[in-house]
Amino acid sequence: MTDQHDANASQSRSQEHDHSKAPEQDPVRPGMAITVLVLILIVAVVLGGTGILRRMNESKVLADTTNALAAPTVIALAAQQASPVDNFVLPGNVTAFSDSPLYARTQGYLVKWYYDIGARVKKGALLAEIATPELDQQLAQAEADLATAEATANNAHIQANRYNDLVKSDAVSQQDTDTFTNQASATAASVRSAQANVQRLKELQSFEKIYAPFDGVVTARNVDIGQLVDLGTTRELFHLQALDTLRVYTNVPQIYSQTVKRGEKIDLSFPEYPGRTFEGTLVRTADAIDPVSRTLLVEIDVSNRKGELLPGGLAQVHFKTPRIAPTFVIPASALIFRRDGLRVSTVIDGNTAHIIPVIIGEDDGANVQIVSGLSGSDRVIQNPPDSIIEGEKVTVVNSGEQAKPAEGKS
Repeated sequence: MTDQHDANASQSRSQEHDHSKAPEQDPVRPGMAITVLVLILIVAVVLGGTGILRRMNESKVLADTTNALAAPTVIALAAQQASPVDNFVLPGNVTAFSDSPLYARTQGYLVKWYYDIGARVKKGALLAEIATPELDQQLAQAEADLATAEATANNAHIQANRYNDLVKSDAVSQQDTDTFTNQASATAASVRSAQANVQRLKELQSFEKIYAPFDGVVTARNVDIGQLVDLGTTRELFHLQALDTLRVYTNVPQIYSQTVKRGEKIDLSFPEYPGRTFEGTLVRTADAIDPVSRTLLVEIDVSNRKGELLPGGLAQVHFKTPRIAPTFVIPASALIFRRDGLRVSTVIDGNTAHIIPVIIGEDDGANVQIVSGLSGSDRVIQNPPDSIIEGEKVTVVNSGEQAKPAEGKS
């Protein structure tokens, strides 16, 4: 019993000894946990910060790329300066120096015509004859009326002279004398009226013959033998044109109106003579700008003694005039059409669009001449987008070259 009691006591002391040692190990375990937790937090912060910085950098790169792509990429080239002498070609209408349609001034039937189309005639040449039997009878009647009027007037004149002599001796009354004197005056007026009527019919009778009013070529014949010819302009009998010298009319744009001078020589070309030029002389201008087309009408005369040229055709009129101001040539595709007029977009400060109003001169379809608005230092944007605006940022390429005009006349 005593041994069992000692064993129980010994076991109890051993348990008490173990419990007394436990409080000495507790402070170590919480400290280690805190350290681990701090380390974990530090690692998390470091890793998270790195991700944030990476995302921030990616966002900045994306923004820069978006802005760069938003700016349109354009080609800006220096405009080509035109030569000091302006060469331009305008279409011209070729007409005869004199051009006359011939009409009948009397009514009748065509008896005979003497010249057909293409015939060259001299001034005063008889072209045709018209039979006017009714007019001939009217003239005969008028001449008979004139003879009657002359006889009546002669008798009245004799009676008036007789009464003027008798009234001096009071053989007749003054009233009768005045009556015969007035009759003499009235019959004299009737004679003059009859003479005028006779002369009028003779003039109409003279139009039975159609004469050429000038040297020229018959270009039309619209009547034949036996046809009824009406009085007036209802039917053109013949058409006559003078072709030794031709007139070429063209319309010069207002911008060049002060550069063309009377007397200067002008080269002309015609489609029927490719590669050949004819020399004409600018003889006159209208001295007024047409308010509809804003052009100046000019006339150029060209000799046609050899008959090589024909009226009614088209000519190309080649002008050579000094330029009033420096002119630049750009492709037509560089123009911007806005509600307030033509514009050209240039580049300033390296990457900024600047819209300039311009005035164009000659336009051949591929290229246009800018007569006002551009300077030699301007770089013109080629094929600008329609949406381009003043001050817009652009990305410029090939800005150091000079603009080359499109195929065509520069």
